Amino acid sequence: MSKPNKATPKFKTEAEERGFWEKNDSSEYVDWAKATRVAMPNLKPSTRTISLRLPEMLLDSIKMEANKRDIPYQSLIKAWLADHVKQSRGI
Repeated sequence: MSKPNKATPKFKTEAEERGFWEKNDSSEYVDWAKATRVAMPNLKPSTRTISLRLPEMLLDSIKMEANKRDIPYQSLIKAWLADHVKQSRGI
């Protein structure tokens, strides 16, 4: 698709806009071939609490490593997981 077929309407409220996009295909209004990636570094990602069972000795080792780095052990675990995922995906 080289250009959108229809002009995007003007909306009075966010609810009106939300309702419109729930019922309409954006490809009729937006030329996604011209889309570019954007970075939003100031957005705080959503988090979800999980329960993770670890052997006590492993958790103690993680806590000691976190203490050496002067960071909370949960933050260290998150950093290690994020690094591993990036490496696995080749990012």
